[in-house]
Amino acid sequence: MNNRTEISSLGEFGLIDHLTKNFEIQNASTILSIGDDAAVIDHFGKQTVISSDMLVEGIHFDLMYTPLKHLGYKSVIVNLSDIYAMNAAPTQITLNIAFSNRFSVEALNEFYEGVYAACEKYNVDLVGGDTCSSQKGFIISVTAIGEIVPEKIVKRSGAKQGDLVCVSGDLGSAFLGLTLLEREKKIYLENPSIQPDLENEQYIIGRLLKPEAKRDIIDFFSSEDILPTSMMDISDGLSSEILHICKQSNVGCLLYEDKIPINDHARQFAYKLKLDPTMCALNGGEDYELVFTLNQGDYEKLVLNEQISVIGYITDIEEGVNITTKGGNTHQLTAQGWNAFT
Repeated sequence: MNNRTEISSLGEFGLIDHLTKNFEIQNASTILSIGDDAAVIDHFGKQTVISSDMLVEGIHFDLMYTPLKHLGYKSVIVNLSDIYAMNAAPTQITLNIAFSNRFSVEALNEFYEGVYAACEKYNVDLVGGDTCSSQKGFIISVTAIGEIVPEKIVKRSGAKQGDLVCVSGDLGSAFLGLTLLEREKKIYLENPSIQPDLENEQYIIGRLLKPEAKRDIIDFFSSEDILPTSMMDISDGLSSEILHICKQSNVGCLLYEDKIPINDHARQFAYKLKLDPTMCALNGGEDYELVFTLNQGDYEKLVLNEQISVIGYITDIEEGVNITTKGGNTHQLTAQGWNAFT
């Protein structure tokens, strides 16, 4: 039987010391980190970018099929993704967690291992946070801090008529991973003797449980001297994010269904479930890819990166936000993405 250390045996400060003792500073901008009343950060003349996200058990994640280490990793990634979406470099995070007494010190160690792995991979410092008890479940709040020179900031509001609409990676896979895991959970709850059948779908499950932030795309922009006119990360589904960009930029757009990148494994699994892969890509969410608009003059540079797909272009606001299907019909784009308040 596994040894279980009750959290109460360490106390709050003892717990924070225990969970954070191995973090080493990686950024020159981190002047003072964990262990004082507040962190001190100096970005040496660059502007500071801040983003915050909350993850609540039962709403944003299910511990029945989410390993705690993966959850720790993902908690960091979803915040870093927002910093990259501003074309900035993340440098620090703070992490607050609340948990019930069903969690042991060992369980929190596992969660922090994932946090640590993400911080190490993306060269980010954990500089503070809080722990407290919750009546039930696990609640995570992460704030990410980044830096950028002012003229490189990319907002949602800069898209111009004639710009190309581009996305990184592939879309819809995380939603299909969630659909598979939810299906297996339901079968298990009805009959616990049946072993889960994940059908060798490691790709789509990995896209849900262990997403990555798109640092490589931001590095590519920097090396090729590309500055998108607008950008967002895809957390709520492509159509939702495109509508945000068009609204904030006061433009319309036309997407082409056959240009939307969908992974072959994901496509086949969607067909198996009798789901339309395009609808999964448009409305699925949690892919943490980047959607951005770009001046047509930069098109030649994009050809160098097979991670980037051009999926449409920005139009006049009067033309609305539309998608042309493979059959040649044009429909208005609506956001049916995942909504935290439904």
